[in-house]
Amino acid sequence: MNRSLPVSERIDTLLWGRRLDQLPWWHAFPIWLGRLLYALTRDLTQGYLSLQAMSLVYTTILSLVPLLAVTFSALKGFGVHNQLEPLLLRALEPLGEGGFEITAQIINFVDNMRVAVLGSVGLAMLLYTVISLIQKIEQVFNFTWRVSKQRSFAHRFSKYLSVLLVGPLLFFSAVGLSASLGGNPVIQALIAKKPFGELWAMMGQFGPYLMISLTFAFFYVFVPNTRVRLSSALVGALIAGLLWEGIGGVFSFVIASSARLMAIYSSLAILIIFMIWIYIAWLILLIGASIAFYHQHPEYLRVRSHDLKLSNRQRERLALTLAGQIACRYENGQTPWTCEELARNLGVPQTNTERMLGVLEQGGFVIRTQGDPPAFVPARAPDAISVSTMLDAVRCFEERESGCRATHPTGEIGRIEDAIDEAIKQALGTMSLRDLACALEDPMLESSPDVS
Repeated sequence: MNRSLPVSERIDTLLWGRRLDQLPWWHAFPIWLGRLLYALTRDLTQGYLSLQAMSLVYTTILSLVPLLAVTFSALKGFGVHNQLEPLLLRALEPLGEGGFEITAQIINFVDNMRVAVLGSVGLAMLLYTVISLIQKIEQVFNFTWRVSKQRSFAHRFSKYLSVLLVGPLLFFSAVGLSASLGGNPVIQALIAKKPFGELWAMMGQFGPYLMISLTFAFFYVFVPNTRVRLSSALVGALIAGLLWEGIGGVFSFVIASSARLMAIYSSLAILIIFMIWIYIAWLILLIGASIAFYHQHPEYLRVRSHDLKLSNRQRERLALTLAGQIACRYENGQTPWTCEELARNLGVPQTNTERMLGVLEQGGFVIRTQGDPPAFVPARAPDAISVSTMLDAVRCFEERESGCRATHPTGEIGRIEDAIDEAIKQALGTMSLRDLACALEDPMLESSPDVS
């Protein structure tokens, strides 16, 4: 490394100067970790995470009591509604004495809200408020996972209903199961022996951390409108759980020693502290979601920016590479590529890969299968697809949607454009997509088309 360069350039060279798949794991992991810390810091400082957490604070305060009322009604039918208050106390534990007061007020509101006497309009408004909260959470998670497509209304309704009714039941059933195991005679006999007793005590200490981590993992897998690998969700959830325990302890200490804050804000101090803790809680949850995303999509750590902006030349290069790889798999009779596989193997962010596949699909060059997730195959025989026509479609993409008149320029500008088009046609000749696929060295291409 050139020590005459500024520190910032040396850091850039260290983090992004080499491909991680060309390094041994003990060398690649610290670089990957450095890229991850850089990406999280960038997302925090540029407002991607903090603004989303702020928006969720207002929605949470507005929907908290209706959400707990619906959950309380569902749990009451199974006789486990009395465990709602200990759960709230656990979540608000960093607030100290204020957590007990806020929990008491919330439970009082929930007890006084009788769903049976609300009427059809009141019940509809209650459900609408709760669904709005879950919908907002889904939008935030979709933004974190770079998902632009929303679920259909029917799919969304079934998902939200399961969150409201089935989720709380499963959670409290797990809590009840762990409590019943502690009273089992066989378990008590094992606990009486020294090694098992120490292990059980250790599990009791780590129990809250594991429960909050599993809850985070449930959110990461279930909420985004995309397929999230369980391993990635667990990595993000375990780190978010550590942040929850660590930051919660620090927050509790700060609140306990901030008598001046109570004196300044008086009765409003509890509300302000409550809002701050909700913001911190959502921020921790979103940081864990970002870690899960970058773990599942390491190609996003190859670039410094939040989203990769491609030049015209890079878009053409990526389109030719994608079409060639899809045709290679088709010609060799192999399993078609999915968007995630193409992005991972080419080292290109999935948003850019998905967008360029959409361009090729809109131009009639590739089609997607009906699988889940869908794969991509040529729209017709590869020898019937002209590379020149495909490249022209990529160059002209979004011309109609740009709002500019799509008239051919006259004078010198028009002559230059005609000369460029003619040169491209002469260079490519009658080259088909099949010729492009056969010209690629390896159908299982691992190298990047260098769009980053």
